[in-house]
Amino acid sequence: MRIASEPKAVWSGLIAAWPDAVGSSYIHFMHTKNLNVFALGLLWVGTAFGLRADVVPASLFQDHAVLQRDKPLPVWGRSDAGEKVAVVFAGQRVETVADTAGEWSVTLAPLPANSTPATLTITGKNTVTLSDIVVGEVWLASGQSNMEWVVKNSHDADLETRVARFPLVREIKVEHAVAESPADGVKGTWRRAVPDTVGNFGAVAYYFAKDIHLALDVPVGIINSTWGGTPIESWMSTAALASDPAFAVVAKRWADTVAAYPTKKAEYDVALAAWKAEKAAAQSQGKPFTTAEPRTPPGPGTQHTPSGLYQGMIAPLTRGALRGVIWYQGESNSSRAAEYGPLFSSMIRDWRSAFGQEALPFFWAQLAGFTRDDPNGLSWATLRESQAAALALPATGQVIVADAAVSDRWDIHPRNKLPVGRRFARLALARVYGDSTLTDSGPVFAGIESVPADHAAQPPRPAALRVKFSPVKGKLRQPLPEVTGLEVAGEDRVFHPATARIDGATLLVACDAVPAPVAVRYGWRDYTVAWLQDDLGLPLPPFRSDTW
Repeated sequence: MRIASEPKAVWSGLIAAWPDAVGSSYIHFMHTKNLNVFALGLLWVGTAFGLRADVVPASLFQDHAVLQRDKPLPVWGRSDAGEKVAVVFAGQRVETVADTAGEWSVTLAPLPANSTPATLTITGKNTVTLSDIVVGEVWLASGQSNMEWVVKNSHDADLETRVARFPLVREIKVEHAVAESPADGVKGTWRRAVPDTVGNFGAVAYYFAKDIHLALDVPVGIINSTWGGTPIESWMSTAALASDPAFAVVAKRWADTVAAYPTKKAEYDVALAAWKAEKAAAQSQGKPFTTAEPRTPPGPGTQHTPSGLYQGMIAPLTRGALRGVIWYQGESNSSRAAEYGPLFSSMIRDWRSAFGQEALPFFWAQLAGFTRDDPNGLSWATLRESQAAALALPATGQVIVADAAVSDRWDIHPRNKLPVGRRFARLALARVYGDSTLTDSGPVFAGIESVPADHAAQPPRPAALRVKFSPVKGKLRQPLPEVTGLEVAGEDRVFHPATARIDGATLLVACDAVPAPVAVRYGWRDYTVAWLQDDLGLPLPPFRSDTW
C-alpha cells in the first residue's frame, strides 16, 4: 500500500506508516474506551504538523486483497468530513463525498474473475495505491479453535509448507476483538499461501480454499474471523439474541457470570501467580514444566461476552461482498447442547440479513467424536443433532467429521484437517458452483422398517430393523471387520449394542437382548467407533430414529 499527499517532504515517513500505525489503529480504537486518548493523540499530531485526516480504506482493502467476483463490490473507508473521494479499479472510476462523520463508501459494478494482479487507487486529498489486487471467490471462515487451528499444527504440516505454492489462495486473519457495539473495522493483513506463510493459515479454511481454487481456476480469499474457546452467543448480534424469548436464559446466565466475576478473577490471579512461581522454579532447576496455565475466567470484556465477537469481528465485515460462510463451532456449548439448535438457526438468519443475502450459503462442520471421561456421554451427540436441525434452512449443509479419518477420542482438536477442508469444498463445489459430477456428502438416514424374526432360517434370524439411506452411490462399506456404533431399543426405551449386516444400500440391525426392536441409533454417543461410509469414503452422519 502506498499513500501520497502534500507536502511530501514533511510527511514521507509518517504517511508511509499511516495504514498500520494510524489507520488500522483508528479503526480498532474507535469502538473502545481508548477513544478519547487516541483522539487527543490525533489532535496533537494534527496541531503539530498541520495534518488533515487522510483517506484511509477499510482494512479489508490492502495489498494482496481478493475481491468477490460477479457481485456489486462495496469499497469504503474514512477521511475528512465532506471530502471528495474517488475509487479507480479495473477500468471503473466511482466518486463520492464523505459524510459528516468522515465515512465514505462506493460500489463498483460486478467484475469477472481476474488472476492478474491489478492496482486499486483511492484518491481524496491524498492518494492510496493498493497493489496485487485480484478478483475471485471470497469466503468467511468463522467459529472457535478447530476453525482457527493453523496448518503448522496439523498433520503433514512439514509437507504442506514444502509444497504450498498457491499465491492466488489468500487469507486475512482478523485480530481478536471484543466490542459492546458494532466496530468500525477490524485489523488484519492479507497473506498469500506460499511456504513462508501457509503455516499460519487456518488449516480447514486453507484446504477448502485450495480445492476451490484448483477446481475453478480463480483466486480464492478467506476472511478468517475465529477465536478459540468461544460460545455461539458471543458470535450472535444483540438483535439475534433478543429474537426469541427462549434466549433469555443466555442473558440470565451471563448476568450470573458477571456477578461472580470479581471472585473468580481474584481466584485466578492467585492461581496465576502460583503457576508462574512454579514455572520459574522448574526452569531455574532445569526441570520440565508441563502444567497448563490457568484460564482467565469469563467476565466483562472477555471473548465470552454475548454479542461481543459479533460486534468486534463480524459486524465490521458485513458491508463487504462474499460468496458464503464456513463454520466450525459448538464445543464450548456442549454442556448446554439442547439450547444450540435455535441459537444456531437464529445466528444464520441474522448473519444473512446483515450481509444482505437471504440465501447466503452457510456450511458447518458437525463436531467430531471426543471424550476425556465417559464415552457413553450424550452431550456431544445432542449438540450434533442441534447443529443438524439448521439443515431446515435453505442453502445450508454440514460436513461429517466423526469418522476415523479426522476424529480423535482424546483430543478436542483433531489434527487431520485436510479431510474437513476437502469435505467443505465438496459442498461448495456441488451446491454453490453447480458441479453435478461431485457427491457432496455421504448417505443420510431415511427411515426404518421392521423385519420379523425368521426362526426357520439357518442360523435363525432374530427380529431386526432395516435402516434405509438416501442417497447412496454404490454400496455401503465398513473398513472394520464388522459394523460398529449401532444400538437398538424396544418399547422399554433401553438401548443395547447391536450388530448389523450390510445389505446393499441398507443395514439389517438386530440385538439378541432386544427381541422386538423399535428404534435404532448410530454414532449416538460423545465418541463411538462409527465408521460406515459410501464407496467414496464419505461417512454416514450420526442418526437416531426415535425422538425420545
